[in-house]
Amino acid sequence: MICLRIHEIELYAVISYYTSQTLPFRYTGGRVSLRACAPGPVSIINAKIIWKAVRFSSYHELRKKLLDGETSCESVVGEYLERIGQNTAANVYITVFREGAIDRARALDKKLAAGERPGRLFGLPMALKDNIAVKDARLTCASGILSDYTSVYSATAVERLLGEDAIVLGKVNMDEFAMGSSNENSAFGPVPNPYDAGKVPGGSSGGSAAAVAAELAMVALGSDTGGSVRQPAGFCNVVGLKPTYGRISRYGLVAFGSSFDQIGILAKNCDDAALVLGVIAGFDTSDATSSHHPVPDYAAEMEAVSVEGLKIGVPKEYFPDNLNSDVSSVVKGRFEALRERGAELREITLPDSEYAIAAYYILTTAEASSNLARFDGARYGYRSPSAGDLSEMYVNSRTEGFGKEVKRRIMLGTYVLSAGYYDTYYKKAQQVRRVFLDSYKDALARVDVIAGPTSPYPPFGLGDKTEDPLEMYLADVFTVPASIAGIPALSVPAGFDGSGLPVGLQLAGDFFREGSLLGVARAIQGSLEETLAG
Repeated sequence: MICLRIHEIELYAVISYYTSQTLPFRYTGGRVSLRACAPGPVSIINAKIIWKAVRFSSYHELRKKLLDGETSCESVVGEYLERIGQNTAANVYITVFREGAIDRARALDKKLAAGERPGRLFGLPMALKDNIAVKDARLTCASGILSDYTSVYSATAVERLLGEDAIVLGKVNMDEFAMGSSNENSAFGPVPNPYDAGKVPGGSSGGSAAAVAAELAMVALGSDTGGSVRQPAGFCNVVGLKPTYGRISRYGLVAFGSSFDQIGILAKNCDDAALVLGVIAGFDTSDATSSHHPVPDYAAEMEAVSVEGLKIGVPKEYFPDNLNSDVSSVVKGRFEALRERGAELREITLPDSEYAIAAYYILTTAEASSNLARFDGARYGYRSPSAGDLSEMYVNSRTEGFGKEVKRRIMLGTYVLSAGYYDTYYKKAQQVRRVFLDSYKDALARVDVIAGPTSPYPPFGLGDKTEDPLEMYLADVFTVPASIAGIPALSVPAGFDGSGLPVGLQLAGDFFREGSLLGVARAIQGSLEETLAG
């Protein structure tokens, strides 16, 4: 085993040092100012809008009504836009494509009336995380440095969605440049959790998860670097899928950590997630890291999954003594429901799990420091007006444009890549990454899926962890290992804690086995619905 203990302690000392530094710059909308980073007031999402009876429980139901003429794309889009308009204070959307969405809905209605074949996602109202490019639309990454930037092209995933007649309602909030676990790092302010406005929705895809949970979109795309789709999915009681690395093209996804970043899917149910995955997955000539692996029929793979005889690996490392008791009991309750249906639970060990957070933050901050060097005020994005020469323009633009967490990670990444520390940190972390991959391969040779909690605790309060980045980073302690290994993983609703807050259950599987994971997740979601109904 490769020992990182001493270096891990040193890294945390570096993180603690940068955490203590004063970085009082915050984007205020329209311009960048130097004012204190005190959190603003949080508005409660309109409960009547969220908790009223859902008109469409799934896209399958919506599609049938659209094709049967019982409703129209324009009517459906109008309803979603009305709900979005009534919930602007919830801060879920950064940009709403109001006119564009209505125009597209009308065009799709005309297409159907003309007898043309509808696409696989005909009329599906969707939201996009604001680090995914849409041509001629704002692409802010929830950062002051890109507050007024307009994309000149669309992401491959977006092109494929539109090619199958999906409707994009707008771009949703996120942690700045996808760096965060609570959606509190956004230059546009935090997003409240739909189940409790005093709690966070998770991050960095908090806006995507909240949009789906609050009925402000039927499906949303997010991005997952170390758990940024799965953790908010768990906090907001929706399905969140991170596919195999390379399964979905990253072209048009603004880079944070290029060897980790993936576009993911958030939906109310596994069938909708599988359908969208089947549309956007596949090789892309614009992305050299995308895979040539054939795209299967995910619906058929889901149907082929049988709980009886399923071997579920439960890592003992995912159930430490200090795990939140509600999270533990809820997840184990889902395990027991699977056991009653014939699944076999096997305790396994992933012995290097304790090094996951340290290795992850070494590697991703190193990649971030390189990727974010392009935002310098010279080519696009925010340029500081208070610069007397070229050097001041670079420094002031980045100082004023980036938020505190982004600056912290850039500094950390620069540190671990610097002369004298590259071998000590970055090279060692890459070696540990290989150890993680081998550990998961070995475990998945003996079980069908690996299962455990998505997060070590339920949604926490707004502001609870903002002053302790190390504690915030630990929110992803269970999601990071699958990202390090590059294997597919998802979060599925498992139930609720004693306060009525959602608890997520994470499943991880072998490379390109997303269909099987979704099949198991659907069984878990079905057993939960039966429990709640009973």
